[in-house]
Amino acid sequence: MRLPQIQIHTTDAKLNLHIAKPQQYIKQPKATQHIEQPAAILEINTTRGVLRVDSTQARRDLGMIGPIEATKNAAEEGSQAALSGAARRAREGRQMMLSAGKGQGRSTIQNIAKQNHGPHRVQFNIKFVPSVGSVKIDYTPGTTDVNIQRREPIIDAKVNKPIHEYTPGKVTGTMVQRPDVDIDVII
Repeated sequence: MRLPQIQIHTTDAKLNLHIAKPQQYIKQPKATQHIEQPAAILEINTTRGVLRVDSTQARRDLGMIGPIEATKNAAEEGSQAALSGAARRAREGRQMMLSAGKGQGRSTIQNIAKQNHGPHRVQFNIKFVPSVGSVKIDYTPGTTDVNIQRREPIIDAKVNKPIHEYTPGKVTGTMVQRPDVDIDVII
């Protein structure tokens, strides 16, 4: 005895797909920036230093004196020279008077001449000119006052939004072959 058989025959479905890919465009524009730095305010105040040099005594030591002092010194020297000359002449006259008639004759006048015109010894010594400490120096230092006012920078920054363009993808399909199932019974 034969049993009936079932025969199944299938046909697969065939699809034809058209795929359009999605597209995306992203761009980030740079930020808009404006930076400004105002200049700092700088004030400098100074007072000058003062230097005083008094060289009057050093000039006197070197013989450099003013006309008033030079006249005064010359008048005093002249007065002293006149007084010493008068004293010398009085001394010489007294010497001639006391030795007159004592048989000395010319020898008295010769002795007086030798006293006046003989070799004179000049005192010799080392002298430092000008003397130590004759220049007086006085210094008042100056001052400097610096005042700086810092100024903050001005920063203006704007962030730009990104540019974003998106085209979504698309899939379209067409059925090229439909699926099919055939069932046959064979006896």
